[in-house]
Amino acid sequence: MRAIIFDFFGTLTDPSAELLRKETIQATAAVLGVEPERFWSAMASSFPQRIVGAYGGTRDTLRAVARQCGTDPGDECLDRAVATHHAGAERVRTPRPGVFAALDHLRAQGYLLGLISDCSSELYEAWPETGYASRIDAPVFSWREGHRKPDPRLYATAAARLGVQAAECWFVGDGGSREHHGARRAGMRPVLVTNAAYPGAGGLRTDPDAYLPDHRIDEVDDLIRLLGSSHDNK
Repeated sequence: MRAIIFDFFGTLTDPSAELLRKETIQATAAVLGVEPERFWSAMASSFPQRIVGAYGGTRDTLRAVARQCGTDPGDECLDRAVATHHAGAERVRTPRPGVFAALDHLRAQGYLLGLISDCSSELYEAWPETGYASRIDAPVFSWREGHRKPDPRLYATAAARLGVQAAECWFVGDGGSREHHGARRAGMRPVLVTNAAYPGAGGLRTDPDAYLPDHRIDEVDDLIRLLGSSHDNK
């Protein structure tokens, strides 16, 4: 096994930060002059389209969703809304405690690190400035690729960009978007991050995975021990 491909939200990020998502989106609504609950509902219902790029970048997305809610914001209003929205997105992607140290350790052990994230434009636009970017060798974003998990093209793209075969990859995620099913079909070895220390985290998963991998860990740190055990048993 030469590579590890991670999910992003709830895996590399702090699972409890997902609880902030509604609050941050409603803050954007306030700037746009849209009723907060209406805007939240419109953003939630458009999620499947937004994460494959159907609405374009963040600015175009906010304009389109505001119009769906009966408001046509001007340029200055959109400028403020985009800034507010990006600031909120940064809060939601707060790193999981200890995750950077774990990624650095895995890289030092010689593993190539990849990412497959079902995400809208905010993560893709901000990625180069995040602390994750320097630690991930091959990020793959649904918004950029036009496909969402468990589409096999995402897994094939991640492996190809890492320069490895799918069978040489672990896939590590918290189980949303049927991601482990997709990883198994692609030939990768799936690992479930249970997030056992975060009550209610499972309820935040979008399109939860019915396939439960044989390998389960509670924290990303535990992956280091799992990989060591797997190597010892070969």
